Amino acid sequence: MAGLVGEFEVKMDTKGRFMLPSGLKKQLPPAAQRDFMLNKGFEDCLTLFPLFEWEKVSKKLSKMNLFKPKNRMFYRLFHQGAKIISLDKTGRILIPSSQMERVGLNQEAMLIAYNDRIEIWDKLKYFDMIEGSMTNFADLANEVMGDLDDDK
Repeated sequence: MAGLVGEFEVKMDTKGRFMLPSGLKKQLPPAAQRDFMLNKGFEDCLTLFPLFEWEKVSKKLSKMNLFKPKNRMFYRLFHQGAKIISLDKTGRILIPSSQMERVGLNQEAMLIAYNDRIEIWDKLKYFDMIEGSMTNFADLANEVMGDLDDDK
C-alpha cells in the first residue's frame, strides 16, 4: 500500500456512526476494508488503523524493552482504549461513546488519512488546530524535511 491520503468530512448519527467514505475505502485493499483498530491519537483525535497496519505497528512495539519505565508508559498510553471495530452491513463505523467523549467528538467530523492511519477529528477542533499551525508551517517543513536526502 502506497499510503492513505485525503480529508473527508463525515456526519455522525446520534449513535456515533458514520459511513466510511468511498474515496477512502477505495484506497484500502479489499481484505482491509472491514476491520480496524481504534485508539486515542496523539493530539485531540482518535486514530483508526486498518487491522493489518495495526499489526505492523504492534510488531514494532513488541520489540520495546518494557523494563524501561518510559517504554512501559508509552506502551500503556498508546494502547489506552484501543478497540477492534468493524464496518456494519451498510458500511458504517460505530465510534463508542466513551471514545467520542474522550476527544470531544461531535456530529460533524473530519477523517484525515495519511500513511497507514486515519485520524478522526471533531470538525471545529481540526480546523482550529490546522489554522493555528499554518503560521509555523514553513519552519516545521524545514525542521522535518530539511535533512532528508534526495533519492539519487
